[in-house]
Amino acid sequence: MGDNMDNYGDDFQKKSKYKRGELPRHYLDWDNKPNTYKEYSDALDIIELPEPKFEHEIPFWEVITNRKSTRNFASSPISRMELSLLLYGMMGLTRKFPNFAFRTTPSAGGLYPIETYPVINNVSNIEQGIYHYNVPNHQLELLKRGDFRMEVAKGCLDQKMAFNSSVNFIWTAIIRRSQWKYLQRCYRYIYLDAGHIGQNLYLVAEALNLGACTIGAIYDDELNRLLDIDGLNETSIYVGVLGKKKG
Repeated sequence: MGDNMDNYGDDFQKKSKYKRGELPRHYLDWDNKPNTYKEYSDALDIIELPEPKFEHEIPFWEVITNRKSTRNFASSPISRMELSLLLYGMMGLTRKFPNFAFRTTPSAGGLYPIETYPVINNVSNIEQGIYHYNVPNHQLELLKRGDFRMEVAKGCLDQKMAFNSSVNFIWTAIIRRSQWKYLQRCYRYIYLDAGHIGQNLYLVAEALNLGACTIGAIYDDELNRLLDIDGLNETSIYVGVLGKKKG
């Protein structure tokens, strides 16, 4: 079986199981609850996204049954409205209350540890660069200007679809948001949360007749360096690529 490092997944699955009568007991420190939202006060620019406008005649069950992974993209750009709909569909706020807001995807404990960094390659009227999605304001915060297709593709195990896409969504997890409540079991929930978001990317893309594919095979630290995050408190976990369907 090899040494313990070879079995770290098995070990985690065993150690993070809940057992009746042995549930962890800890005090929720509300004074030190991590912030729900991440915002960049030093962003190079703020891009206002249009209010999402939905086509009410899109057949729901056709979207479900036609959903599939697309790895080849056309060279034409996606629109600003399409990007707005995609981001709203993945993480947008729906029902808002004074101290809490529901989103378009579920999250364990309503803690929402996932952040979205769109790397813009080919979107109408938005310059190329690395952005962060500001959830409460439905805005893009420009972090780095330039063409980063090669860096993202390399970080996705050199997969060409990440080079040819219109947008690459890099999803990260701020671990403490979930760990604050769920301790070490939080990792189970973080990956489930990311999966919910990835599925909504597929569904919104299909509703817009766009192609999408999610990537779990990544060089974590290469993407962390690209985003200037430490890989400990916040780390890359998942990527979604998207573009116009080819042909």
